[in-house]
Amino acid sequence: MKKAIMRLVDLSVNRPRLIVLLTIIITIPFAVQFSKIRIDTDPENMLRDDELVRVFHKEVKKTFNIEEFLVLGIVRDDGIFHKDSLKRIKRITDDLLNIKGVVADDVVSLTVTNNVVAKEGILNVRPPMVKVPETQEDIDRLKKEVLDNPLFKDKLVSSDGKGVVIYVPLENKAIAHEVGGKIKEIYKKEDGPERYYMAGLPIAEDTFGYEMFLQMGLFAPMAGGLLMVVFFIIFRRLSFVIPPMLVAMLSVAWTMGALIGSGFTVHIMSSMIPVFLMPIAICETVHILSDFYEKLPRVNDRKTAILQVFDELAKPLFFAPITTAVGFADLALADIPPVKVFGVFVAIGIVFAWLLSMTFLPAVLMLIKERRPILKKEAGSRALAMIGRFSLGKSMFVVTVGAVLLAISSYGITKLVVNDNPVKWFKKQHPIRIADRELNKLMGGTYISYLVVEGAHEDDIKRADVMNYIERLQRRLEKNPVVGKTTSAADVVKRVNYALHDEDGKYETLPNEKDAIGQYLFLFLMSSAPDELDNFVDYAFKKANIWVQLKSGDNRDMTGVVKYTEDYIKSNPPPDGIKVEWSGLPYLNITWQKLMVTGMLKATIGTWWVVFVLMIFQFRSFWWGVVGMLPLVFSVAFCYGLIGFAGKEYDMPIAVCSTLAIGLGDDFAIHFISRFRERFKAAGDLKSAMEWTMGGEPALAIFRNALVIALGFSPMAIATLTPYVTVGLFFGFLAFFAGIVTLIFLPALIGTFKGALLKKQQEVLR
Repeated sequence: MKKAIMRLVDLSVNRPRLIVLLTIIITIPFAVQFSKIRIDTDPENMLRDDELVRVFHKEVKKTFNIEEFLVLGIVRDDGIFHKDSLKRIKRITDDLLNIKGVVADDVVSLTVTNNVVAKEGILNVRPPMVKVPETQEDIDRLKKEVLDNPLFKDKLVSSDGKGVVIYVPLENKAIAHEVGGKIKEIYKKEDGPERYYMAGLPIAEDTFGYEMFLQMGLFAPMAGGLLMVVFFIIFRRLSFVIPPMLVAMLSVAWTMGALIGSGFTVHIMSSMIPVFLMPIAICETVHILSDFYEKLPRVNDRKTAILQVFDELAKPLFFAPITTAVGFADLALADIPPVKVFGVFVAIGIVFAWLLSMTFLPAVLMLIKERRPILKKEAGSRALAMIGRFSLGKSMFVVTVGAVLLAISSYGITKLVVNDNPVKWFKKQHPIRIADRELNKLMGGTYISYLVVEGAHEDDIKRADVMNYIERLQRRLEKNPVVGKTTSAADVVKRVNYALHDEDGKYETLPNEKDAIGQYLFLFLMSSAPDELDNFVDYAFKKANIWVQLKSGDNRDMTGVVKYTEDYIKSNPPPDGIKVEWSGLPYLNITWQKLMVTGMLKATIGTWWVVFVLMIFQFRSFWWGVVGMLPLVFSVAFCYGLIGFAGKEYDMPIAVCSTLAIGLGDDFAIHFISRFRERFKAAGDLKSAMEWTMGGEPALAIFRNALVIALGFSPMAIATLTPYVTVGLFFGFLAFFAGIVTLIFLPALIGTFKGALLKKQQEVLR
């Protein structure tokens, strides 16, 4: 293995221009693939196509003619029932009906959605506001009509009369951001005291996709620029800044080009590949450059210095990235398709970065001409040497403290709360978050789930016992604080009964006979349109759909509502032949979250075992494998324990960072142990070998690595998308902490367990 690596390096230092030219040629086809990029930010696609809950969701949408929609809220502090405001609502509704991509026939608004009233003993089904009322008397009549109707109150109009909403169904939820922009152009033309808000999961998810690439286009260069500054501060010369950045950028370009060229869409997960790959690529180059920086002034010949560096670092430079790559490739065993793609292509990217570090990097270093010589100086850091002496001298104390902190961290991990919500991918002051807060405070809820009631036979839904069960289920759901509103065919039947009996309150109930229910439904359809009930019942009246509006899109809250419903159904079983099942985007989200959490947990545990086995193989020792894993385990446990104690929710970015920690932690440990063992083999003395490792280039390179990553990704803290903030800050802290833990605990672990770890080497020396 070492010979093969050195042949690559020999070729690169002897034919540097050829290597650079070949790298450019290879990069071109990868770069061309970027024009074919397809973006997909739909969390639904986190699930396999054949996932049962996803299959059922599609069936529900087809059965009940449901499209995903965004919600436009129009709010006025002194009430929306003013002539000028009603005119604006009418104009806005009329204009958005003509937007391409909007399913105009299914728009829900005061001007197009039918109400049930009686006129001279005849059922009259028509929209409440076919035209804008001219007099205050007519306006008051309109207000009373809509607020007295349970079908409209807190669904179309807030109970305090301050706001109305328009539900805008979309032909495809992937155009939600585009349609939202056109709607914004419409209401921006209106002058008045109203405030406008757009909410709903489709626009949140699609807007995230749009802003995701704007953020990457802004913060990736910022992060790269800061990394260059940090490199310059460390090495004090531009010639040591450009090569590692080129390796990182080429690794990302090759990987993303391969992903896009293979036909995969860029999902939320795969969009983070550059963020994950750059630090891993930089890790190896920092080790190389750090050693090269110390050796060049001693040998005073670039080629000799490069060859010596790679000769000394060949093994850790191979095993560290390959171990990390195999660990990420283990994510291919996850049940979530985007996670599989993410894991496989990060692994491929690590291999690309390794290959470039073995070829392109030494070639570029050969071509650089230093304008001023690198002065000879003692390598290493006095501070790190002091840490090494303390850790080794007080090894039992340090290990004991580590064990106590690990136990406390483990308890913190048990306090982690699993939760996610696509709307929370935006910062609190983002328009999406503001709209979410305002509309869910004002109305019945902008998160729509569906509770499907299915019978065994045609017309089962018309049965009085079934219709009454649906109503009881609705009333029970509405007692849950997360549920703001429910709507079903039962509400329509009650409204018809109420209207036909001259709006006498005692008739706002369900009939006790199946025939009467059937007649009321038939009468309603005859007075409106044949498809008026499509969202609530199927053609055969075998299935009914309860619209459940939630005031929160948090997966934790949706899970609570599901459990709340299950408890009720368990103690109040449905009528014979009837079953009840959930669907809708919020329900889908809790399903992929479960798969995400369990999948990432399984993948992470699997990755740890893979890394552990590879460490044992590399070091030819079980105990060295254990020692190499302990700093990594401690780093991850401590950081996640802090998250648990801090009350930060365990969401998708946090889950993904656990695998990244493995990628960095094993790199630090492998380089430290490899360099220490080589020195101990030569010196035969624990203290002098540790002094050289901690006070010299090995520990300094690890510290530089951790510092570069921590500072380089800090610009992401000002991103408007919280997944990038989380990954940037948490990843930076995790990387730095993993490096520090390696430098503090590995000397202590080696000192504490030196008998088992160094016995074989000492016997060889004797």
